[in-house]
Amino acid sequence: MSAKREQDVTALQAAQQERPGHKEMVNYGLGFFGIILIWTMVGTFLAFYYTDVVGISAGVVGTLMLVSRLLDGVTDIGMGSIVDRTKSKHGKARPWIIWMAIPFAISGVLLFSVPDISMTGKIIYAYATYIFLILTYTAISIPYKTLLGLMTQDPKGRSLVNVYTGVFTMLSTILVMTLAEPIASAIGGALGWTMIALAIGIIIVVTCYTSFRSTTERVDVQSVAKPKKTVPFKIEFKALLTNKYWVIITIYCVLAYSLNALLTGAGIYYATYILGNSSYFSLFALTLFLPTIVCFFFVGKLAGRFGKRNIALFVSVIAIFGSLVKMIDPSNLTIYLTGNVIQGFGLIPVITFLYAMINDTTEYGEWKTGFRTAGLVNSAASFGMKVGTGIGGGLIGWLLAFGGYRGAVAEQTASASQMILALNIHLPLLFTLLQVILLWMYKLDKQYPQILDELGRRKVTE
Repeated sequence: MSAKREQDVTALQAAQQERPGHKEMVNYGLGFFGIILIWTMVGTFLAFYYTDVVGISAGVVGTLMLVSRLLDGVTDIGMGSIVDRTKSKHGKARPWIIWMAIPFAISGVLLFSVPDISMTGKIIYAYATYIFLILTYTAISIPYKTLLGLMTQDPKGRSLVNVYTGVFTMLSTILVMTLAEPIASAIGGALGWTMIALAIGIIIVVTCYTSFRSTTERVDVQSVAKPKKTVPFKIEFKALLTNKYWVIITIYCVLAYSLNALLTGAGIYYATYILGNSSYFSLFALTLFLPTIVCFFFVGKLAGRFGKRNIALFVSVIAIFGSLVKMIDPSNLTIYLTGNVIQGFGLIPVITFLYAMINDTTEYGEWKTGFRTAGLVNSAASFGMKVGTGIGGGLIGWLLAFGGYRGAVAEQTASASQMILALNIHLPLLFTLLQVILLWMYKLDKQYPQILDELGRRKVTE
């Protein structure tokens, strides 16, 4: 290989390993702040909004949650392939952030603006607007997650960016979970939920524009890399299925987001009908995220020293005991909040470095198959997240319906109350145990430095 070619490849490797500056990391995380605001609204309050404000039955809501997410999960794969094939002066992922910000914001407002029409009309409107929201979410979130893998290949750099993202994710989640219900109640009725969604829509547009302007794609710089042949989608997808660590992390995403949907979406029912006060839900949010708030100050260093997988495994084991504590006396607020704090340790990897773990599987797949498909990796993992959230939302609706739940009544039947207990205590325990098993099988962290080194040597010899 010529000296000029070798210099170009060396420059490419240096650019890909370059860490983004702190300002760029902050602005990347800021974009996620707006996106997660509406996503938290959907995961936490949409089922309650449909059943107790709009009046749609719990069984219909459960089916809506799962069917829509499965449909959206299929579109995730296609969106990832589109990102991988996007060519623009702004890169592969960044342009989609600015293109989809306004449609995504509008979809959130429409979702929480169900008109006062016939029940059939409400259900049709709910399906149409919910599908519209998750499609626009796919079109903005897949590129956004892919952008993390395009900003740098440095594992510590990715972890740091993910931590910044986690800060904003946690902040937006806490704001929605603690303030949305009180504000909506203060405004009154359905209008309160619509006004909150409108405010969030404005924030989404501003934060996404800021993130678009302030980030840089460094990986796969085509100007100095060897020209790449277009790989058929069928071959890319087949290669993806041979990526064992992507398979593990995708199943983990299904479990993690099913668990998250239960802890947040079912919590409002627990506060209202088991503890007798819906305002307690704000305390649920604060205690659930307390471990993550504390760990933010040093989780980046711990992940760098012990590895992302080891930290995720350790805190997931701790989280198991949260459900066990809650079983002591489910009707006792203090005991429940104590269990919530312990259970909150399991959220640390999801909020702080899950996206970094997903993007690490991109290099493993490239090393194993020769194909780099960052967009497809993120979209397929996002499929797992969507399916997980759909399963969690579906379980809430179906089990409530199975128990005979009736929205907006003073007291639920014993069977309905038992289903609320299962959704908040017993099922989360099962999902957490399964997460521990998967994380035990995920051992990419040890191989990752060697994989990066070999990929670098391959490019030098091309």
